[in-house]
Amino acid sequence: MDQAEKDKLRVLLDYWVEHNTEHGEEFREWAEKAKSFGETGVHDGLMEACEEMGKANSSLLRALEKLKGD
Repeated sequence: MDQAEKDKLRVLLDYWVEHNTEHGEEFREWAEKAKSFGETGVHDGLMEACEEMGKANSSLLRALEKLKGD
């Protein structure tokens, strides 16, 4: 991978983490709304998605740290 590709990948990883964080916040917001409507199953599904998004971000951040270490 040449330097230009590494630079682009760093930018993409940063973007993906930020993007996922925003989605996770939206999931949490809508989960609470669903819960207030009595939709506990929807709430639980959205909260699970939020947790999975957090796990994805952890993986992306590890990849970013490895890339920065090169």
